[in-house]
This record gives sequence, C-alpha cells and structure tokens, in this order.
Amino acid sequence: MKPIQTTTFLVIFVILVFLETVIANLEGFDSLHFISKPLILSALITYFWLTTKPTNKRLKQLTLMALFFSLVGDVLLLFVFKSEFFFIGGLLAFLVAHILYCLLFLNQRNSSLKPYGVIVLFAIYAIGLFAMLYPGLGDLLIPVIVYMLVIILMGVTAYLRKENVSSLSFKLVFIGALLFMLSDSILALNKFYTPIPYSSFSIMLSYALAQLLIVLGIKKQLE
Repeated sequence: MKPIQTTTFLVIFVILVFLETVIANLEGFDSLHFISKPLILSALITYFWLTTKPTNKRLKQLTLMALFFSLVGDVLLLFVFKSEFFFIGGLLAFLVAHILYCLLFLNQRNSSLKPYGVIVLFAIYAIGLFAMLYPGLGDLLIPVIVYMLVIILMGVTAYLRKENVSSLSFKLVFIGALLFMLSDSILALNKFYTPIPYSSFSIMLSYALAQLLIVLGIKKQLE
C-alpha cells in the first residue's frame, strides 16, 4: 500500500473522530450522532479489509470480526437512553470483540514469554478500579466482573506478542490495548462511579485511537 493512501485514510479518520466528538457534545445534533459514531469503525473496517494482504487469512478474519462486533457495540450504546438492555447488549458485543482480539493476539504469542509482572500490574489496576465501581454496579456486578477479566486478558495477550512480531507491530498493538482499557475504564467510572468532565470526548478519543493502533499494528505484521 502506498504511503499517501495510508496518510489519506489517517486524515479522514481524524476528521471523523473530530466530528463525532464535536457532535456528541453539542445539543440539537442527536440525529447526526447516530451517523457520525458508526462511521468511525465503518471506515476502519473498510480500510483494513481493502488494504491488507491475505498473507494470513485467519488473522485478517479475526481482526475484521473484532472490529465488526465493536461496531455493533457502538451502535447499541447509542440507544442506552431507551433501555438498560442496550447497554447490556453493547457490553456483550464488546466482550465478544475483546475475546476475538485475545484469540488474534494468541495466534502471534511468544510461548517463551512469562507475563507475570504484567499480570500483577493489570490485576492491581483492576482491583483499584473495581473498588470504586462496586457500590454502583447493582445487578450488573457479574457482567462487569466478567468484562474486566476479559479486557485484562486482552492486555496480557497483546503483551505476549512481544519479540514474536516486529517491534513496531508489538508497540502499536500493545499501546492500543492499553488505550482500550483506559477508554472502558473512563466509561465505567462515568456510569457507575461519578460523572467525569468531558467524558464523551476522552472515551471516544482513547477508543478510536486504540482501535486504530491495533489495526495498524496487525496490518504491519501482515505486510
């Protein structure tokens, strides 16, 4: 793929994310929000699908499936104002996306790597986050616990790619996984703990960047 094509896509992607963050924070633009948010993942899916060489069909398919379920999650979360079931549905869609990412990363794992230190750090982070969320979880206690465990697993499996893929691919994917954890943490804190100023901006920015970096990292490995 020529560099200008990648550059062009990145410009388009930045514009889409910018428009979504602006629209999400302006009153009277609710209808546009239903278009601008799904466009972000739709653009990323299209870019990855059209520009990635079929050198490893399994990796490409897992990536596309993870992005698709992320898109489903994005759409479902647009309707949380109608019913709590849409939030649960979005949670399940992203849970599937994270599991698919775990399977994707495990396909590239370094079997000699021992991630004990990373697991301990992620566990400390998760325990601290859970301590803040627990009083407000109510009936969603079990689903949130399961979700937290899976997203930690995604972070660990992203780390397990170290030294088994190119340095750039590893860094892009691992940073993307960390940003995904950050985005979900902000969303959870904003919903179950206390309202966070400019939460919609920080959630979308970290989420969009997370997905972009993971895609670029996997694409780099498939080139």
